[in-house]
Amino acid sequence: MTINTNYTVHPTAIVDAGAQIGAGSRIWHWVHISGKARIGARCSFGQNVFVGDDVSIGDNCKVQNNVSIYDAVTLEDDVFCGPSMVFTNVYNPRSAVTRKDEYRRTLIEQGATLGANSTIVCGVTVGRYAFIGAGAVINRDVKPYALMVGVPARQVGWMSQHGERLALPLTGSGQVTCPHTGSIYTLDNGDLACQPK
Repeated sequence: MTINTNYTVHPTAIVDAGAQIGAGSRIWHWVHISGKARIGARCSFGQNVFVGDDVSIGDNCKVQNNVSIYDAVTLEDDVFCGPSMVFTNVYNPRSAVTRKDEYRRTLIEQGATLGANSTIVCGVTVGRYAFIGAGAVINRDVKPYALMVGVPARQVGWMSQHGERLALPLTGSGQVTCPHTGSIYTLDNGDLACQPK
């Protein structure tokens, strides 16, 4: 391993000149970080990860093996990208048609989990602390705290910030306390909010 002043890079990794990488981040085997990427502190990039130029990644993000984060993707703080999950940036790609000026921006908000082998179709926002199940395909915006599964994905429940399923209906109103943190989750007209303890 090579230990730089601020972050750790495996000898097989490529970090292009100009990349901004925060303190305490770890870059493992065969990772490629492009030169205009902006990466926060305490992030981890597993084997065979690619990060494009027009990518912004917040603090404490975990990107597991075989994930490519292409241009026009933003990850806020504390995002988890499971092994081999997929981002796209062109909605209707054709090999013979250049569409680099048609990239659709994708936003993954704070604390969201993107399960292994899930696919995030470009142009969507995944809300804070949403939980995307393994293999799910997201082709529309996802509410904060929503638990999404299937192809195409549908909401089947709600998840706490701690990563536990909450006993609340999908719609209507309700309230529950997280047994791990004491935070209170309030459902109002199909939207969930958290009041920390």
